[in-house]
Amino acid sequence: MRFSEHFKLGLTQPYLDFVDIRLDTDVPVFLEPTAIKSLSSPWGNELSSLLQTFFEEVLTLIRSGNNDKAQRLLSSLNERNEFHLGYSANESRGHGFGSGSAKSVWGALSQSDAVKTGLLRDLEDTALLIPGIGTDMISDAVCNILRGPLIRYTQDMCSFYGVPLTPDVDSGPIWNAEAGKWETALVPLPITPYGKVILVPKLLVRQRLSYRFDEYYRNYLLPQMQQEHLSARSSLVEVLSNGRERVTKKALMEKYGRDKLAAVRETQLRPRVLDEYREFKESNVSPPLSHEQLSEVEGVEPPDLDSLVLEMKTLAPGRNDADAYEKVIEKIFSVIFYPSLCNPKKQAVLHQGRKRVDVTYSNEAKSGFFAWLSLHYCAPLIFVECKNYGKEIGNPEVDQLSSRFGPSRGQVGILVCRSLDDRSLLLERCKDTAKDRRGYMLVLEDKDIENLVRIYNDERNNIFEGFRQQWSDLIN
Repeated sequence: MRFSEHFKLGLTQPYLDFVDIRLDTDVPVFLEPTAIKSLSSPWGNELSSLLQTFFEEVLTLIRSGNNDKAQRLLSSLNERNEFHLGYSANESRGHGFGSGSAKSVWGALSQSDAVKTGLLRDLEDTALLIPGIGTDMISDAVCNILRGPLIRYTQDMCSFYGVPLTPDVDSGPIWNAEAGKWETALVPLPITPYGKVILVPKLLVRQRLSYRFDEYYRNYLLPQMQQEHLSARSSLVEVLSNGRERVTKKALMEKYGRDKLAAVRETQLRPRVLDEYREFKESNVSPPLSHEQLSEVEGVEPPDLDSLVLEMKTLAPGRNDADAYEKVIEKIFSVIFYPSLCNPKKQAVLHQGRKRVDVTYSNEAKSGFFAWLSLHYCAPLIFVECKNYGKEIGNPEVDQLSSRFGPSRGQVGILVCRSLDDRSLLLERCKDTAKDRRGYMLVLEDKDIENLVRIYNDERNNIFEGFRQQWSDLIN
């Protein structure tokens, strides 16, 4: 049973911001450190800082001979199953640096020349340089180090999707970077028959980690060694029948070895090769899993936007269907705007039955329209306001959306409404707001939503052409 099924959300993976885990086993995806470090938001900076401070603390303790404390820090990355990520075939059990493996991992770290010489810098480097550490262990370590912000993320997602939280649940060890130690607390978390659950953003998971030993050794380190042997005309140089000289990777591995210890020895002689590998990974971060990839991993149907458009069309303007309209727009946006916009949050609810849906999305776009916005305008958050009106949108609605803007929050929003008799008038109002430096608003009617879905289905690369044109009209 999946998380969404247990809590009866009525939503499948394409319409959820988090990985819709199976409660009885693990989903074969992993938290990717390089994806986390590529985030440009304050939340992303917090995650990166936690990873860096923890690993730096461990390395510092080992280099200074404080082995007991280093081992205690590693032991707190014990094997837990509340994240449900990894390769478990049956019940989720975790694969972290637990009490059974912390001593061996600590031993490998403390004895490694990569640590002593400073070659090892980041957690993901262990995939290249430390024997016994692989994808599962690194991903689980990342989950545990980021437990604090992931608990807050879980609470936010439960609030957004209406999942009940159980109070006073043991958090498990939370890394306090300032104090340099693990702490625990009693926190609200979702509880299932399989225990507590901590959710992970689907934006940050991959089917494999970016840092891979075989790739580094065979495609970076060995080619450099081949060039050196050719230049030196060593005994490993072979002369082919056509006169061309070569040094095979097989010959190099037979002479120098093919394991991580060999990689450490040879990298110490050529540290620039590791720097080049890191630089390549930093500038070529693997993209988030697509809806289709996630659906395949999860074994669920891919998003069906056409059915959502039909559902939208059946809803009557007005108060009675306001909630249903808002929900169908949220579903459509969760598909179309992924992975550019993520981490949705509802800002407020008014009483007397008038529900104000003011959703903010974090702008984590790396390409496309929203990435361009973040480079040229203040747009860390994108505000979305839905109006299921059977009347014209006027100044009060424009002012309501612009009032959400701020120097730190962002100044870009999307106003969604059913239909407009005088679209040009509303666009002029939005233009006046932009001229007055009160923010920038894009307008989408039902017909625009329908067109977005058509483009998404048929020619996805052009999904934001209408946005670009409307933006150009807005600022000119």
